[in-house]
Amino acid sequence: MKNCIIASTSTLHEGGYLDYLLPELRLHFKDCQTLLFIPFARPSGMTHEDYTAKVALAFAKINIAVLGIHEFENPTEAIQNAEGIFTGGGNTFLLVSQLYKFNLMTILADTIKAGTPYLGCSAGSNICGLTMQTTNDMPIVYPPSFQTLGIIPFNLNPHYLDPDINSQHMGETRETRIKEFHAFNSLPVLGLREGSWLEVKGNKIILKGNLQARLFRQNQLPEELETGSDLSFLN
Repeated sequence: MKNCIIASTSTLHEGGYLDYLLPELRLHFKDCQTLLFIPFARPSGMTHEDYTAKVALAFAKINIAVLGIHEFENPTEAIQNAEGIFTGGGNTFLLVSQLYKFNLMTILADTIKAGTPYLGCSAGSNICGLTMQTTNDMPIVYPPSFQTLGIIPFNLNPHYLDPDINSQHMGETRETRIKEFHAFNSLPVLGLREGSWLEVKGNKIILKGNLQARLFRQNQLPEELETGSDLSFLN
């Protein structure tokens, strides 16, 4: 049974890394002594070791040790044997490329669907959708496929931003870009605002956090969803 927290972001303004989620993570990973971290989306200027050390400091606050997947000779076995898994943010194109390079996309999906507790933030959340095509990231590398884990039956746009009516910026809004996606694709897209996350338990998908999310469906008007909304109807 799927058991996931899929968050828009790892860090809120004026907060520490994962601080706002730690009460949830304490419960989510309550049966875990060690967490497997996938640092493949690593932010610019960070090594896998740097990124893993940053994550380890955050999880030490709830007494969970962290090992990076790059520390294992057999990453497939590392995923299969993990007590819990976290995929962090960074660049989604890079993350997806690395997962395919090491033949991990399918085994990661199967392991999560079998019930291993999973946390995704930003890029690590993007890959929970059916494809990565609604990411905000630049295509700095070219993955062999846009298909991702399919943990949820729709796509995500983490870090979703509403248009600023006072801005003089004339570029595309997030909503415009999602509408461009829907000109060629029928998958629903959830705009997940900062501080919000999805709780996935089996086939039940609940919006959590303190902000609404914005649901986009092809040829329909966007819909605001309140915290606590059940998105299972999209299955």
